[in-house]
Amino acid sequence: MAFINEIHGKLEYLTSDLIAVPHCFSTRLGGVSTGYLDSLNLGTSRGDSMENVLENYRILGNAVGFTPEDVVFTRQTHTNIVRKVSAENAGEGLFRPVEPECDALITNTPGLALAAFTADCTPILLWDRETGAVGAVHAGWRGTVADIAGNAVRAMCESYGCRPENISAAIGPNIGQCCFETDADVPEAVLQVLGAEGEQFITRTGDKYHVDLKGVNRILLHRAGVIAVDVSTECTACQPQRFWSHRVVGKNRGSMAAIIVCKGDNNS
Repeated sequence: MAFINEIHGKLEYLTSDLIAVPHCFSTRLGGVSTGYLDSLNLGTSRGDSMENVLENYRILGNAVGFTPEDVVFTRQTHTNIVRKVSAENAGEGLFRPVEPECDALITNTPGLALAAFTADCTPILLWDRETGAVGAVHAGWRGTVADIAGNAVRAMCESYGCRPENISAAIGPNIGQCCFETDADVPEAVLQVLGAEGEQFITRTGDKYHVDLKGVNRILLHRAGVIAVDVSTECTACQPQRFWSHRVVGKNRGSMAAIIVCKGDNNS
């Protein structure tokens, strides 16, 4: 299991060798956006022009293997809601509004590309090697402790007949434990969902805590039955010149996306 840094000219993104369909965890590098959005902004609500955003998707899609017209967005509100999408949802986000709120998407529709957005939160991509179903998850700390990762796995099993042991998961760059300083509410929520097993993901310095959200999501995926989980070591807050980080930059920033493309039933 390993994350791979993919470079195509100025474009840079990450992939996991656990996932054998087109996918990516974007960085902020390689797009056409300017100013504080320099350069690969994939969010439509960050103050960028739609012309720039669409060109960024074209650049990234040409490298990864999707078209902007096939992308479906989440409408993220830090929930544990999982939405099932299909062909009629193609283009939601870029070409027409996304109506239902959700922080995770799943599909088994060939050609559809699912996108979840981050700028410190935890991105998770899911791929079932038997059915071909895929999922894209945005796990903020609230979604993490509400087990959105496990919910997405269970939704794939219920909707598409997946078996969790056949699902591979990749947890992409987020704000690492080194930089995710919190008050007591976050570690308390982690311990509530994981019990004593959560203690390994929490350190305390004075009145503040540091929490490893990648580790928490990894355990929740294992509890949902997923065996193969790849975890990026990258911290978005440590490398703001490479990744968008809300904690470092604030509101004047772009958005990254974790995107995965469904290739259909692998047994067909």
